[in-house]
Amino acid sequence: MSTPTDEQNQGVWLTQEAHDRLRAELDQLVAGRPAMAAEINARREEGDLRENGGYHAAKDEQGKQEARIRQLEDLLRKARVGDAPTTATHAATGTVITIRFRGDDDTEKFLLGSREIAGTTGLQVYSPESALGSAILGAEPGTTVTYQAPNGRDITVDVVAIEPFVP
Repeated sequence: MSTPTDEQNQGVWLTQEAHDRLRAELDQLVAGRPAMAAEINARREEGDLRENGGYHAAKDEQGKQEARIRQLEDLLRKARVGDAPTTATHAATGTVITIRFRGDDDTEKFLLGSREIAGTTGLQVYSPESALGSAILGAEPGTTVTYQAPNGRDITVDVVAIEPFVP
């Protein structure tokens, strides 16, 4: 099991496109706050709040929106925006990793980065904070890494190749 590295503590790497998409989503959610407040007030006027399903549904939706706003604000505050690395000698955010699970002949290729980038690429995206992502962070091709999956099983993977991400 690996420990967090300086690279993880620097923030999440995002492409400019992903950053712009998330910023637009945040702006839209913030702009929708007055409409949501008006909806809640309108539902409150319908009567007894204990039996007012419309009011409770509107409050639940407001809670979800506020949680997403906080998530986006935190992500964008910590984000490192820019191009992916142009060279890749070790597993780092913004690199494409090819691994082989021990005992399996097939390889799996994925981008090590924020899950928010998933909308901008056809690759599977693993976060550096995930069990696999944190285990391989800093690894070089030819390295064998064992990590503990969320279900408690130890999983061993061989790092086959590392290449820069090309959006």
